[in-house]
Amino acid sequence: MDTNNLLNHLVTAVFVIDNELRPHYANAAAEQLLGISSNKLLEQRLPELYQFMGVDSELLKDSVTANQGITVNTAALITLDGVHHMIDITLSPMEHEDNLSLLELRQVDQQHRIHQQLNLDAQQQAAQFLVRNLAHEIKNPLGGLRGAAQLLSRELKEPRLKEFTDLIIEQADRLRNLVDKLLGPQRPTQHSDHNIHQVVQKVLQLIDLTLPANITLARDYDPSIPDMHMDPDQLQQAVLNIVQNATQALEHHGGEILIRTRTQHQVTIGTKRHKLVLALSIIDNGPGIPAELLDTLFYPMVTGREDGSGLGLSIAHNIARLHGGRIDCVSAPGHTEFTITLPLQ
Repeated sequence: MDTNNLLNHLVTAVFVIDNELRPHYANAAAEQLLGISSNKLLEQRLPELYQFMGVDSELLKDSVTANQGITVNTAALITLDGVHHMIDITLSPMEHEDNLSLLELRQVDQQHRIHQQLNLDAQQQAAQFLVRNLAHEIKNPLGGLRGAAQLLSRELKEPRLKEFTDLIIEQADRLRNLVDKLLGPQRPTQHSDHNIHQVVQKVLQLIDLTLPANITLARDYDPSIPDMHMDPDQLQQAVLNIVQNATQALEHHGGEILIRTRTQHQVTIGTKRHKLVLALSIIDNGPGIPAELLDTLFYPMVTGREDGSGLGLSIAHNIARLHGGRIDCVSAPGHTEFTITLPLQ
C-alpha cells in the first residue's frame, strides 16, 4: 500500500516538521487548508505559511527539540488569504527520527459553529425570558408613574413647578425606550422578496453621513445573489448595528470597513442543513475584540466600551435568528469579521 497516497486521502492536514519548524512533508489536506501548493509549503518555515495560529511557534520548536507531544483544542488559524478556521492541533514526536515531529491540524469549524450557536441560542432565549419578565414588572409601574406626573402637571399653575413633572415624564419615556430596546423584535414580521445589496447600500448611505475622514468603506458584492425573503427594515437594523460597532472600533486610529457578500453551499444553521445560504460579512482591520468578550458578545448589556449599551449585537443576533440564520464572529488584532448567514430559498 502506498503510504503517501493514503495520507493524501485524509481530511486532516498532516505535516512532518523539524525543530526549526521547516516542513519536510505536507499532505493534500495541508495544501487545501493553507491554500498553498506542496512545493511552496516545503520551501518556507511553518510560521510563514499563515497569518496567525493559536499556539506559539516557540512552544512548537521547544516541543520538537525535547521530543514532547502537544494537544491544543479549538485554536484559531488565519491563513495568508485571510480565511479564519478553528482547528485541533496535535504534535507527536516521531520515533527513531531526531528533531522531527508529526503535526496534525484538524478543522473543527463546523462542529464549533454548531455547538457555539446552539449554546448561544439557549443563553439568548434564557436572557430574553428574564428580560421580558423584568420589562413587564418595570413597564406597569412606569406607566402609572408617567400618568400620575401628567395629571399633576395639569393641576399645577406655576410653570417653574411643571419643569419637575416634565422631567419625570421625560425620564419615564427614556426608561420605557430602554426596555423596548432590550426586548428587541420578538417574533417574525411580514417578509417579502428584496435584494440584500439594496439593504446594505441604505446602511452605507446612513453611515457615510457621519463617517470620520480616516475610515474608508469598501464593497465586495456577488451580483449573482438572488432576491431573498426578508424584512428589509429589520435586516437593515442588524447590519447597521454591526457597521456602527466597526466604525467605533476604528475611529481613533482609522482603517477600512469591508462589506462582502457570497453564497455558500451545504451549510448547517442550528440543526438544519441548507443547500444554499447568503454569507454577508462586515470586516474591519481595527484592534480586535478582547478575547474575554468573544463568548458573550451577543448577550444583552455586554459591551467593551465605557459608553456602550451592549444592545446592538444582541438585537442583530435576534434579527438573524428570526430570519432562520445566525451571526458568527472571529476576531484577532487587525481583523474582526462578523458574518450574517441567512438561508436562500
